Amino acid sequence: MEALSVAFGLVTAGDVKLLSIVGLSLSVSLSAALIAALFALPTGALIAVGRFPGRQTLTIIVNGFMGLPAVVVGLLVYLLLSRAGPLGSFGILFTPTAMVIAQAVLVVPLLTALTRQIVEDTWRQYKEQLDSLGASTIQATATLLWDTRHSLFTVLLAGFGRAVSEVGAVMIVGGNIDGVTRVMTTAIALETSKGDLPLALALGLILIVLVLTINALAFATREWAQHRFG
Repeated sequence: MEALSVAFGLVTAGDVKLLSIVGLSLSVSLSAALIAALFALPTGALIAVGRFPGRQTLTIIVNGFMGLPAVVVGLLVYLLLSRAGPLGSFGILFTPTAMVIAQAVLVVPLLTALTRQIVEDTWRQYKEQLDSLGASTIQATATLLWDTRHSLFTVLLAGFGRAVSEVGAVMIVGGNIDGVTRVMTTAIALETSKGDLPLALALGLILIVLVLTINALAFATREWAQHRFG
């Protein structure tokens, strides 16, 4: 209870170290989610609309990679960015950039799979209408992405939630360097192991509030879209 009381004090007082860690976490995870979305949303929509050899296999692979362990992603990105790796010359290992890359790779399968499912469900409803209008695959994909934009917003929130609550990959490629690459999840792990429970609890409280806020936004968006557009 004493540690929890100190934790609330850190939050309410706006502790500089606490705010720095939270700010870096939000920056890294938002960047990763947006970068992943740029690739995943059109890819998922094209898989849903397109008819090409290997489509079912690709769908199975994407769905399977939704459960890809974060530490495996961290290891693969580490190998790519390490000095002996193909991208080692850029020198971005143990930087926030490396963490963004790792989280983006982790989030892409999730966003792709969810986008594919949402767009495919809508495609079944509007396929005949779009075909009768002579829409190409690209035109149909763009139309369906716009039509499902409210549902896709909840997908983006899910991707951000996955990124911000992840610890394994960012620990491997970021190194958990104080003031440089230490984010909420890695800081909680480190501070708990050091016995600094107030800071760990304060970060844990913020992370819980953040996750609940994301889910509340996703629920509110779905309700608003259903109410307005039926």
